[in-house]
Amino acid sequence: MTPDPDIDGAIGQGWGGMAPDGIHVNVVLGRRGSPTAAALLTAFASPSPGHTPVLVCVGPDQPSYEAVVPPTLMMNKATATEEHHQTLTWGAAQLGIGQGVLDAVADGVLAADRDTLVFVSVWVDPAGADETAVRHAAREATGAAVRDAVGGSDPAAAERLVRERDVLANPFYGGG
Repeated sequence: MTPDPDIDGAIGQGWGGMAPDGIHVNVVLGRRGSPTAAALLTAFASPSPGHTPVLVCVGPDQPSYEAVVPPTLMMNKATATEEHHQTLTWGAAQLGIGQGVLDAVADGVLAADRDTLVFVSVWVDPAGADETAVRHAAREATGAAVRDAVGGSDPAAAERLVRERDVLANPFYGGG
């Protein structure tokens, strides 16, 4: 797959792993200088308590951290106030997100440039226990979300959703 130069505003989602160590991500892709990039950078510059946007970096220790290319910004969906949840979010999930983006570069889905921006909103369950499982799940979810953003949704899945719209369910809805 050749990287698409017209990905500004592309969105996708991905799932990885199983609860409580499973991950859900939403991805928005932008181009430097675009309105999408401006909105993403505004979000990056607007943290709230328990929700810290970070530039995804990888490396064995702080002096040698390197930012992932293309630049990838992550924001947690679940408020991280407990130390273990923070470690899962900004440690294991951040590393997995970086690996997932780099997988997309290695697979030719994204270009390794600084003109593309990747924004990842990530759900890490506070009950998660296995850092390695969280990292693997974040990698899987991010790769799937980037591929979804670049390649678009499966037309057959969209048709099925329309067809089944009256009987759809959601795990967070308990009504009838």
